[in-house]
Amino acid sequence: MSSDGSDGFTTCLWFDGRAEEAANFYLSVFKDAKLGTIARYTEAGPGPEGEVMVVEFELNGQKFVGLNGGPEFRFNEAVSFQIRCKDQDEADYYWDRLTDGGQGVACGWLKDRFGVSWQVFPSALLDLVGGPDPEGAARATRAMLGMVKIDLAAVERAYAGE
Repeated sequence: MSSDGSDGFTTCLWFDGRAEEAANFYLSVFKDAKLGTIARYTEAGPGPEGEVMVVEFELNGQKFVGLNGGPEFRFNEAVSFQIRCKDQDEADYYWDRLTDGGQGVACGWLKDRFGVSWQVFPSALLDLVGGPDPEGAARATRAMLGMVKIDLAAVERAYAGE
């Protein structure tokens, strides 16, 4: 990761003292993950000298900075990160790990232990809820709307009218 600002977009996540813990958690979840620079507060503040100010990390090619900014801001569902998975097994992998200490919400949405929202689903879900058969797509959408964690096989059955 470059610190010269020339490496494109980076998502900054505001934590209240848990940025390094969050980065380490995400590094344990994502198979393609890297830890970058960790910067600590100096005597100039505003945080206690020596504590983590920011931590850079990369998950599946997406760059993040965790900032220990304090309690002023909290995560909410207005922003979430989608994990489009190749199949149900991969979706189950991410779902199980990200809900550890967190909770499932609805339609493949979850909040992790830090309050960050994620959408975890097999990519084929989009082909079903947006499929060429309008009645099948409606059945698939109704099935999905009744789920917390996505069950692709159940959505496929709904699409087929089974």
